[in-house]
Amino acid sequence: MSERPVGGQQRGEELSYEQARDQLVEIVQKLESGGATLSESLALWERGEQLADLCQTWLDGARTRIEAARDRRPPDGGQ
Repeated sequence: MSERPVGGQQRGEELSYEQARDQLVEIVQKLESGGATLSESLALWERGEQLADLCQTWLDGARTRIEAARDRRPPDGGQ
């Protein structure tokens, strides 16, 4: 996995985990508040799915890095 996943492939933007999560929270709030048209709601939902996938990619990468660091640690805990 690359160090920085790319979110919103259509736009070519790079988002950190925190940026993607914050945008996802905003989208959920907009959807929960109602008032959006069906078309707007669908577009928000689709973007939310992209952001959720990006967040999962970041979390999977973090898990992989932690597991790799654990595997490099000596069995006795480095003492």
